[in-house]
Amino acid sequence: MWGIIATWCMAHAGVKKAVKILKNDGKAGEAIETAIKNVEDFPFYKSVGYGGLPNEEMEVELDAAYMDGSNFDFGAVCAIKDFANPISVARDLSHLNENSMLVSEGAEKYAHKRGFERKNMLTERAKIHYRNRLKDMAHIKEIEIKPYSGHDTVGMVCLDKEENIVAGTSTSGLFMKKKGRVGDSPVIGSGLYADSEIGGASATGLGEDIMKGIISYEIVKLMESGLSPQKACEKAVFTFEKKLIRKRGKAGDISVIAMNNKGEWGVATNIENFSFVAGNEKTPVKVYRTKRKGDEMVHEEATEEWLQEYINERTKPLIEK
Repeated sequence: MWGIIATWCMAHAGVKKAVKILKNDGKAGEAIETAIKNVEDFPFYKSVGYGGLPNEEMEVELDAAYMDGSNFDFGAVCAIKDFANPISVARDLSHLNENSMLVSEGAEKYAHKRGFERKNMLTERAKIHYRNRLKDMAHIKEIEIKPYSGHDTVGMVCLDKEENIVAGTSTSGLFMKKKGRVGDSPVIGSGLYADSEIGGASATGLGEDIMKGIISYEIVKLMESGLSPQKACEKAVFTFEKKLIRKRGKAGDISVIAMNNKGEWGVATNIENFSFVAGNEKTPVKVYRTKRKGDEMVHEEATEEWLQEYINERTKPLIEK
């Protein structure tokens, strides 16, 4: 059995490339890196990689992480600038026993020494988004900085035919974040976790809240206790949401995906309009939309009309205010 699941419709094209690798007996690591790089390279996805939205100083700072569930190899980069594919740097770091999580200048020096592609990741389109936000802020006293400003982290879990499970993430983080801010995406146990004996999980949303619940690790532990990926995702998200509300009065946006070592998958979210991509050896890769009903989720396949509208919305020309 092989399988793959990813956050957001934006992962669709990359996941299809990964599937070709998995079908031809390729490894989960290669497949997930290929899929995430595809998202990082597409300039119209404004929350990942090239074209990602900048921090408050108009700098694109990227976070990414990679975890191999067969040996617990883990690598991550935080607030790295001017490198094309942070997921590849994170995967390279995962082979180190020490120094496998690097930040900012240290991550950039490592990537340069290892020969990774340098690239100015700030696009003209992202600059327009930035300037428009500044103009909005001049008229509105307080604009809430929040995730899902046109998506957030791309997170994936992948299972190959040799029963290896790998998880990966990549993001430009919150639009207009403080310089040096790091969310859950590159943090082991929060943004991602993988154990090939059980399964893997990844999260997207408000990193500051997701980290409080170490939610990806929690999902894997719930699967280990016997829950299906779907029930594990639902229990993790909605139990933690209730706790956040009880302790803090509110809960930030939390969306999660998971896959077990049988290729079965699950998804849960506390927001509307969350989409994901999933498929395995038995079920073709499809884009799904999911809705919350109480503490359960109902998934439905996205229509062709919705998919076309999605692409049109992401690629339409921007007008500067």
